[in-house]
Amino acid sequence: MSASSALLLFVALIIGAALGFAINRFLIKGRSERAAEDAERTVKDAEKQAETLKKEALLEAKDQIFKLKQDAETENKERRREIQTLESRLSEREASIDRRAESLDKREHTLSSMQGQIAKVEKDLEDAIAEERERLERIAGMTADQARAELLNRIQDDVKKDAAAIIRESESRAREEADKRARNIVGIAIQRVAADHTAESTVSVVHIPSDDMKGRIIGREGRNIRAFEQMTGINLIIDDTPEAVILSSFDPVRREIGRITLESCIADGRIHPARIEEMFNKAEQLVNQQVHEAGEQAAFDSGIHGLHPEIIRTLGRLKFRTSYGQNVLKHSLEVSYLAGVMASELGVDVTLAKRAGLLHDLGKAIDHEIEGPHAVIGADLARRMNEPAAIVHAIEAHHADVEPNTVEAVLVQAADAISAGRPGARRETLESYIKRLEKLEAVANAHRGVERTYAMQAGREIRVMVKPEQISDADATVLAREIAKQIEHELEYPGQVKVMVIRESRAVDYAK
Repeated sequence: MSASSALLLFVALIIGAALGFAINRFLIKGRSERAAEDAERTVKDAEKQAETLKKEALLEAKDQIFKLKQDAETENKERRREIQTLESRLSEREASIDRRAESLDKREHTLSSMQGQIAKVEKDLEDAIAEERERLERIAGMTADQARAELLNRIQDDVKKDAAAIIRESESRAREEADKRARNIVGIAIQRVAADHTAESTVSVVHIPSDDMKGRIIGREGRNIRAFEQMTGINLIIDDTPEAVILSSFDPVRREIGRITLESCIADGRIHPARIEEMFNKAEQLVNQQVHEAGEQAAFDSGIHGLHPEIIRTLGRLKFRTSYGQNVLKHSLEVSYLAGVMASELGVDVTLAKRAGLLHDLGKAIDHEIEGPHAVIGADLARRMNEPAAIVHAIEAHHADVEPNTVEAVLVQAADAISAGRPGARRETLESYIKRLEKLEAVANAHRGVERTYAMQAGREIRVMVKPEQISDADATVLAREIAKQIEHELEYPGQVKVMVIRESRAVDYAK
């Protein structure tokens, strides 16, 4: 390429660059002008929109102010109306008070005038009585003291005759009452052994596949049923009840062993003396294991340690014992918990209270084997197993067989009453429970001289507070007997009801 061509090319490039720069400047200037115009239009639109919003806000504020003003005026009118109503009521009340004051003034004036008349009448009566007494003394030829002494002598003679008749009648009634009382004691003893709800305490029902099985249970010439009763020590009752047989025994553990034995034989299908003996041995081992586990679980749940194995086993037997539908082992655990909570609140020995609460019904597991109240039986067992004296005393005192002399014994007694007495704990509806307590109190309140009555321990005891000026100590004994007789005739209740009549006389004076 020649030098002239290169120069021309360079000049052309410079001219092109200059033209490009000029065109670019022209385009940028046009865009800037258009952007400025757009910005100006946007500002004007925004100013118009702001003006419009301002006007709308002013109108809305004026409407709101007008509405608030109307509400305030309405509220002021209501306030004025209420104030006027109150003022009219106050005026009426003032007028009524004024009228009542005038009436009281008139009544006071009348009473003051009547007092003078009454005093005059009283004086006239006293004079008339004195005059009549003098006249009677002249007629009778003796003074008032002599007449009073003569009258007292005659009354004393009559009273002696009546007292002799009453004594003879009381002796005859006592002989009759002794016979009734003896029968009652025997009845109570039977109830203690058999419990009040016999069906739930001494009987278990075993269902069988069909009535044909009854013949197989009886066996040829009754050999199966005899073998069963001899091994288990319970009665097997086969009657017309469809597809069921009944096991009866006072010992709940034996009854449970018999139930498992019979169910196992029925399930196996082979029923003969050898098979019954085999199933009985297995059932006895199973129930003994359940008894031991139940006792250990109860001790663990209540946090009690160091119990004698014999106490553990006896405690586990309570799993199969019920009282009015309440499981005795669960009841014992509940008493343990309640006694522990109350002991904690009072700041006394919590462990001792819980241990006594757990063991308080221990005697119920063996009361069919040993004579006596279950509290005493349980206390004797605990004493033989080297339980502390405080535990033994709490067990023995929880049904007032002995007087409680420790705080823990009182807490166990209270916890036992709470657990057994709360509605729903035993087989009794809330409505019938409340009605029974109300009837007990109503029976006692109907007698003369009764001041207050309190039904306690779920209706097993009623305490009657009498007026000492109306009821003497001898009358209190008679009243307790009358209330007990009326309860026997008019009410239905489980077990027995203790009637306690309390008479208290107080003489108060002040040394000045």
